[in-house]
Amino acid sequence: MKHSVPVAIAAKVYGKDPSWIRAGIISGWLPIGIATRDGEQITDIKQMDSKFGRINYYISPKKLEEETGFKWVEQVEQS
Repeated sequence: MKHSVPVAIAAKVYGKDPSWIRAGIISGWLPIGIATRDGEQITDIKQMDSKFGRINYYISPKKLEEETGFKWVEQVEQS
């Protein structure tokens, strides 16, 4: 199973701030992933307020590549 691309990496790919990536995913105008809180998808930008709790972001490596041409190769730590 492929893991999520970190928000910071997606931000570098787009040349934008991580908050731009988060807002785009939540609002739906950046179709590279989903945002969830407690297992429920977040689609309202007003829900970004931290008083509601932590939001988890999943950025699909495949969707990011389709949108930008950037191929995510996950670095695996070796112990």
